[in-house]
Amino acid sequence: MSDPLPDPFEFMKKLWNPMGLPMPGMVAPTLDMDAVEKKIADLKSVENWLNLNLNMLRLSIQGLEMQRSTLAAMKAMQPGAADAAAQAGGNSFPDPAAWWNMMQAAAASAAAKAAEAKPADAAPAKAKPK
Repeated sequence: MSDPLPDPFEFMKKLWNPMGLPMPGMVAPTLDMDAVEKKIADLKSVENWLNLNLNMLRLSIQGLEMQRSTLAAMKAMQPGAADAAAQAGGNSFPDPAAWWNMMQAAAASAAAKAAEAKPADAAPAKAKPK
């Protein structure tokens, strides 16, 4: 009369769950090949879903970092205007109309300088009266 061999999984169950309550993921292994294949497919689906979420999280973080960098650059370009507007309690971004007017004035100034830089020879000669 020999004792039957002890179940090695029973030892693990007692080690991980001394109260004997069923634990998720700690199920007895099966010898059914279809059940094993189904479990592998399910776990791969979960892995793919988690990877997708991880990639979306990374993209969100990168987008927020780019937004932070852009805002920091804008603040660095307009520190005086931002400080004055913040003290006045207004918008911290510069006035777009003022920017447009400044750009038009700069373009007009550049055009005037270019016209002055033209040599007198380039001007069309006036016809002499006969």
